[in-house]
Amino acid sequence: MITAYCDGACSGNPGPMGIGIVLWKNGEKIKEISEFIGKGTNNIAEYNAALRALEEAKKLGEKEVIIRSDSQLLIKQLNREYKIKETHLKPLKLKIDELCLEIHAKFEHVERERNKRADYLSKRAISNETNNKP
Repeated sequence: MITAYCDGACSGNPGPMGIGIVLWKNGEKIKEISEFIGKGTNNIAEYNAALRALEEAKKLGEKEVIIRSDSQLLIKQLNREYKIKETHLKPLKLKIDELCLEIHAKFEHVERERNKRADYLSKRAISNETNNKP
């Protein structure tokens, strides 16, 4: 089973977005992802981070994954405790639901303190992109 710590960040809301993901298996870090994903909102970035973590778990042939995020809203929506009102998030939620038909996923909230590395990676992706623009 893989445990994925995920975070999405936005510089301005809306603004440039980045995702950060740290994948663990059997107590060992197996992969870090820091990617610029375009422009949008914090919520879009959070959903993209969770989606990307599921895609990575699938690529690695995993059948179970725990997705951890410090976004309470994301976790409550993915666990169907809150409805998604924002129409722009619904396609991302559908993709997550489709992947969850193949991979058993558990969505858990973690304190921000325990998600620092994913947060750093998401912000680094934005910084790298914006610093490389002329």
